[in-house]
Amino acid sequence: MTWIILILAGLLEVVWAVGLKYTEGFTRLIPSALTLAAMAGSVGLLGLALRTLPLGTAYVRLTCIVMIVGGIIGLKISHV
Repeated sequence: MTWIILILAGLLEVVWAVGLKYTEGFTRLIPSALTLAAMAGSVGLLGLALRTLPLGTAYVRLTCIVMIVGGIIGLKISHV
């Protein structure tokens, strides 16, 4: 069950990463709300999975999240 929760958290990460494109700088209400909900859901499900998964697995996952966010920020900065 824990791995299913972790997979769902990963899918929500994809949703919010793609959703960022449609928020247009968080100026559109519905895409922004869905993106923020996906972010919160992803972190919440990751927290649930951490109750039984080894911490090393979670650290790798958190590192990937940081890389995704950093990549998005880099793309936004280089797009200007």
